[in-house]
Amino acid sequence: MQLLPIERRNSRWWHLLNATTRLAILRGATRPFADNVVVNEYPKSGGSWLSQMLAEALDIPYPRNRLPMIGTCLMQCHVLNPMGMKNVVIIWRDGRDIAVSFYHHLLIGHEFKASHQSKDTAKRLGISDPRDIMENMPKFLEAMMTAKVGTSFTWPQFVNTWNKRKDVVETRYEDLLADTKGELERLTNRLSKHNVDQTKISRIVDKYSFTAQSGRKHGEERKGSFLRKGISGDWKNCFSIESIQIFDHYAGETLRNLGYGN
Repeated sequence: MQLLPIERRNSRWWHLLNATTRLAILRGATRPFADNVVVNEYPKSGGSWLSQMLAEALDIPYPRNRLPMIGTCLMQCHVLNPMGMKNVVIIWRDGRDIAVSFYHHLLIGHEFKASHQSKDTAKRLGISDPRDIMENMPKFLEAMMTAKVGTSFTWPQFVNTWNKRKDVVETRYEDLLADTKGELERLTNRLSKHNVDQTKISRIVDKYSFTAQSGRKHGEERKGSFLRKGISGDWKNCFSIESIQIFDHYAGETLRNLGYGN
């Protein structure tokens, strides 16, 4: 997993330059010199996993956690406004599982995130013990669903903007888990001018599997790891009745419109 030293990744100027440059490229600043593929997601939907596999299947670079490239590459992003964007793949995930994964990312942290960032977020939300997830989830959901933590837009806003657009290719995290090879092959054939070699697809799937990258089986959790658990449906272990009610208030209709049941 290619990542920058944590000191550099946490510097404000670097993030500002990176974000500004990426957004300009996403809006078409490098066309017609580059024909980028874009994986767009609400954070913690599985975009990093998909981006690694898709870039290798398409034989294009994936400039991750570094300043973007001018030439053709795969770009992963979290963008609400579709203006100027082409060759976009949207990856969906059950919003309740996103909330659990986002909670761990922001409040418990992982090996690629400075510990003070998680402490600052917990303090801002008034959470004294971030590891008591069941107790804290209602407060986190209120903040997440009003864009007071994590992103400048909410999950329902992202879904309502990007769902069922005719100019994008869609996939689901759950579909990738169930049939990684078949789904990656489908996406690659949609985005490529040539049929992809199935042996190559199998090799890529094995290379970027949860087990290969984490050393653990799906469902074997390691808190504080970027690759934490690798499953769907984990929200059932973290949502109280209150959390279910809060999520349904803010995003229940969105969840159902996206095709996820109760």
